[in-house]
Order: sequence, then C-alpha cells, then structure tokens
Amino acid sequence: MIKLDILSDPICPWCYIGKAHLFRALQRHPDHPFALEWHPFQLNPDMPAGGMDRRAYLEAKFGGKDGAVRAYAPVVEAAEAAGLTIAFDRIERTPNTLDAHRLIHWAGLEGRQTPVVQALFEGYFEKGRDIGDRDTLVAIAAESGLDGAMVARLLASDADAEDMRVRDAHARDRGVTGVPTFVVDNRHVLRGAQPPELWEQVIAEILEQLRTGEA
Repeated sequence: MIKLDILSDPICPWCYIGKAHLFRALQRHPDHPFALEWHPFQLNPDMPAGGMDRRAYLEAKFGGKDGAVRAYAPVVEAAEAAGLTIAFDRIERTPNTLDAHRLIHWAGLEGRQTPVVQALFEGYFEKGRDIGDRDTLVAIAAESGLDGAMVARLLASDADAEDMRVRDAHARDRGVTGVPTFVVDNRHVLRGAQPPELWEQVIAEILEQLRTGEA
C-alpha cells in the first residue's frame, strides 16, 4: 500500500470538497493503492476554546457581510459541483477544532478515522452541529462506532492536546500554509481540492509503477 497523508480541518469547506473529489476517484478504482491517514491542521489555531459567533467571525475576517458572501460564493459553487450540500445558514458558530482533531486521532487508533472525519464534515456543514462542543463530539463518536463514554473521559482530560498542537506546528514548519494538503508516499505534495480526474491519473500511474516494480 502507498501512504496518503491528508492534512485538513473539519471546518474547512475546501477540505470537505477535496475529500469528496478524492473518494469519487477511489470509488471508481476499488483496487486503489492508498492507505489513508488524516492529520491535524487548524485554520484558526487562536480561536477561543468556546468558538465564536460565525457571522461575527466571517464579517471580521472578510470586512463585512458583502465580503463574506463574495468569499464563499466559489465555495458554494464548487460544493454543488462535487455533489455536496453546504447549509451555511445552519452554522451558528465557528468552533475551535482542537478537540475535533483529538477525536480524529483517537478514531485512527480504532481504525475508524475516515468515518469520523466524514461525520464531522457532515455534522458541521450539512447539519450545523457545533463540533467544538464536547457533548456533540461524544455523540458523533458514538454514532461512528466509537466508545462514547471513553471519548467523553478523554475529552475531559488534556490527552493528546499538546500532540495535536505539535503536529500542527510541524506541518507549518514544513511549509504547509493551507488545507487540504495531500502527501503521497511522503514524497509528492498535492495542495487544494484536486478534481477526481487528477486523482484517477495519480492512481493509474501508481498502479502501473507497482505493476512494473518501479514504486
């Protein structure tokens, strides 16, 4: 198998779109060579622990309501093209995602990382769930097949919080400035929500290399 490391943030719409593009290609190629692993990257590492009102956050970031609308118009268009529905009107808060990244890490230990990532994306972008809220994260964990009680105990502690910060900082030190960022076989970097066609080309090339013993 070929390692595919994915740096993302569950409140990043381009990450959600990028995941949809990637998985469309994977579904078309069930013999794909990838072993996926998700890694932490916080778009807003300085976000208060309780998050903040989304409208206030966006208007401050983009210089008012009109600026926010202009900034997100391409996101809505790209999401629709990817077959996704993003219900921005249902999202009330922009959360701090440190705990969500901790959950993704723990899910990886249980072999449930991708389902949890998908549940976080869907919860935030489609249902407007506050994925900075620990009770919400416990519910998502349980819905995804994890031990909710165990996750609740871990979230109540500082378990792996510093590790998430260190891994985030390490990614930035290596030149990652935005997400999604995909690292193929620890050698090739793809940035942004790449189209399914590109992923299909990458898969075909890797499979050919594996067949000929060049990989």
